Amino acid sequence: MVERGLAACAQVSGPVDSVYRWQGQIEAAAEWVCTLKTTARNYDQVEQLILELHPYEVPQVIATPVIGGSSTYLQWLADNLIDAADEADSTTSDDAEA
Repeated sequence: MVERGLAACAQVSGPVDSVYRWQGQIEAAAEWVCTLKTTARNYDQVEQLILELHPYEVPQVIATPVIGGSSTYLQWLADNLIDAADEADSTTSDDAEA
C-alpha cells in the first residue's frame, strides 16, 4: 500500500488473540492488525486491494474517520499519498483521448 502511494504509513501489530464466530462456530486464532494511514478519497481503492490480496473470505476492513490532527502530520499524510480519485480520472481521460 505504501509503495503504491495508497497509504502514507502502515503499522503492523501482533500477533493478537482473536475470538470470533465463524460459520456458526466459535473460533480462536492468532492474527495481525494492520493500520493504514490514508484518506477517504483513497479508501475504495485500498479496500479493493485488501480484498484481492487477503486470504480470509471476510477480512476486517473498516475506516475510522479523523476528526482532527496536527496540521504538520496531516500535511505529511497528504504529501505522501497519491490521490486515487485523480489517478482514476487521469486514466479515464487518457483512455478517452487514445
